[in-house]
Amino acid sequence: MPLPFLESVISNGLPAWVPDPWILLSVGTVVGALYLIKIYSGGATNLSERDMHGRVVMVTGGTSGIGAATVRDLAERGAQIVLLTRLPPSDTFLADFIGEMREKTNNQMIYAEQVDLTSLHSIRQFATKWIDNAPPRRLDMLILCASTLTPPGGKRIETAEGIEETWMVNYLANFHLLGILSPAIRAQPFDRDVRIIVPTCPAYIASPPLVAELDKKEWSASKAYARSKLALMVFGQAYQKHLDAYKRPDGLPMTARVLFVDPGLSRTPGLRRWLTRGSIWGLFLYILGYFLPWLLLKSAEMGAQSILYAVMEPSLVRGQGGKMIKECMEVDFARTDIRDEEIAKKLWESSDKLIEKTEKEQAALRVLEKKAKEMKEEEKKKSEQAKEVESLVDAIKKGKEAEKTKSRRKNKKAT
Repeated sequence: MPLPFLESVISNGLPAWVPDPWILLSVGTVVGALYLIKIYSGGATNLSERDMHGRVVMVTGGTSGIGAATVRDLAERGAQIVLLTRLPPSDTFLADFIGEMREKTNNQMIYAEQVDLTSLHSIRQFATKWIDNAPPRRLDMLILCASTLTPPGGKRIETAEGIEETWMVNYLANFHLLGILSPAIRAQPFDRDVRIIVPTCPAYIASPPLVAELDKKEWSASKAYARSKLALMVFGQAYQKHLDAYKRPDGLPMTARVLFVDPGLSRTPGLRRWLTRGSIWGLFLYILGYFLPWLLLKSAEMGAQSILYAVMEPSLVRGQGGKMIKECMEVDFARTDIRDEEIAKKLWESSDKLIEKTEKEQAALRVLEKKAKEMKEEEKKKSEQAKEVESLVDAIKKGKEAEKTKSRRKNKKAT
């Protein structure tokens, strides 16, 4: 059959039902180009492997986007996951998420701890409870995926404690959490490879210098986000030096390592919120032109590949900390001031002062609120006691009236 068909094509040309070869070539070229663009934009795939059974991994931002994809992969490999989330463990969404994750990964060692990253008090409560344990609780890894942003043109938002939200969640919460957990990290045995993985974003390149204060008049969503990411990277370098300076009781070197990861642009809820400007019309246009984000942006699973590389790559064991990972390989930082010790010192000191000031103010407010609550309870008790007294008086009066009516009836009967 093929040979007669080829002979017919050579002698008589292509049949009428066969499309024009140039059309076929054009369509094939376009499809091939789109396929190559999709493969390229998908990024590198992690090829490193590591046994994660029994390892305790603490994750922030692990219920959506790249964080959820990372949690799913690590749970499938047998890691024990501790999710830090603002929702209480009894929340319906969180309970369903953990139940589904346990079922899909066949791993029951997935738990949640309530930590509100917009509250310094909530972070301190959790972290002090974690380190208040003898012997120290096992901790093999921290993955700090939690992040927030304000859509372009959005207004400046402050937390209940009076701190700008982007600065608080993206930087100060991590500074506070790692600062309190530092004893637990340093107390891990020498044979335990502890990794602190800090996902970042290329936005840090466009950040204004950290030495300049960003007041309310100069504030913008893009500047606030970029500045928070740059601050987190500067702090991460300083925190690595803080760990390296610690002298272990056994005299052995520190094994904890800080690793920065750029996952690349991915189709996450955060980026979707940025592209849509947080509006319904923006979301409608995003859905209408979804082919472009699908083609040019990574999926959450592909965005998690560089984080998984930082988790599993054997060459990072006991290596130098403070490295930058992108597309599953080590790259250089795009800014030199990330390693500037003077900037890091000023940032650390100003952050300590801000936390100390805020916690003192909030502690005083909690005391006042407690006193006000106690006073309300006392007033409530007094009003309840007054009501009881009134009811007793009424009962006594009713009893006396009942006795009077009885005596009157007796007198009537006697007459």
